Amino acid sequence: MRFAYRSGLWTTGPDPEPPPLTAVLEVAGAVLASTVDDPSGQAQLTLTDLDRADWLWRLVGAAGHGALVAALGDAPAGDDVEIDSGAADPATASVLRRLALGHWLRRWWPASRRDGIVDLDAALLDGELALLTTAAHEFFDDDSFDADVAGLLRPHGPRLNALMHHDDSRIAALARSCVELAEDSGVRIGGDVEAAGRRDDYALAAGPGDAAGAGTAIADGRSSVPWSAVPPGVFDAAEDTVRWWAAADGDVVSVAVRAEVWGARSPAGIAVRLRSGAVHGTGTLDSGGAATVPLFDGDGSLSVDAAWDHDWSGASVTVGAEVAESRQARERARAFARARLRTLGDDAFLAEALAADADY
Repeated sequence: MRFAYRSGLWTTGPDPEPPPLTAVLEVAGAVLASTVDDPSGQAQLTLTDLDRADWLWRLVGAAGHGALVAALGDAPAGDDVEIDSGAADPATASVLRRLALGHWLRRWWPASRRDGIVDLDAALLDGELALLTTAAHEFFDDDSFDADVAGLLRPHGPRLNALMHHDDSRIAALARSCVELAEDSGVRIGGDVEAAGRRDDYALAAGPGDAAGAGTAIADGRSSVPWSAVPPGVFDAAEDTVRWWAAADGDVVSVAVRAEVWGARSPAGIAVRLRSGAVHGTGTLDSGGAATVPLFDGDGSLSVDAAWDHDWSGASVTVGAEVAESRQARERARAFARARLRTLGDDAFLAEALAADADY
């Protein structure tokens, strides 16, 4: 096991692919990151605080942990360190990989009506992840980002309470364990029953006036939503789900944007931008995933004549933050999700099993 000194931190293992292909888990004093569709399952371990990582012996053994502390403590910055006794324990590595996978599922699962990828039940996924995190408490401390069991359970209290009476014994047992954990953790469970976390109806909102507005457009097009640019669970995860068209209303030229939303969470307030050479406009989506944004030509308003004369071939519409994310990476994530639904492995979550049952 070779540790390299990078940007002030000791790290070992292969560099993972960037999001949305990266499964990340923050534990006490370290971060584990791996590429979800890498069949080798190798993870990169970055030590952020060796003194806090007192769980390392579980991964590399007591002798390996001692060797790491001695070697990394004595090594000059910039020198690689080889730890002969640092072979990872497969069982411990499996626990950490499954925790990282669970967080990837809740952050990046590409649910889509267009692509036919069934959503995962958020209450059951978060609940099972909370139980796994509690069982692996020795890897976390109070400063670990992914140790927030209460944060996983709190949004789903009423639904978990209702699911204790579900006809499916797997669902009922998981919900009961989550409710007991919540009570032990001081998380309030109660109130009205919430809507299902899994969107069986695949509700979408395209916004009013879609067809009529596009029919009189000066220019139009489609674009995709980068997953890492927006919160999870807001938009349909397929490609080309954003439709836009520029049109004139009197002397004002605007671009209308309609994004296909998932329905469980509101897109209200998410930024939307059009750029086409000197032509630009910025606004925010409403709760239905729609926006109408006035366009400018440099510092002034875009005139109707200039809009008709403009070359729109390089126009781009961006939803969310400005990020570098490829369509190819999203396609790989979809292929990974489909493969997990086709063949449930030993690391499958109950939410995946139920989604696979519904995927017909």
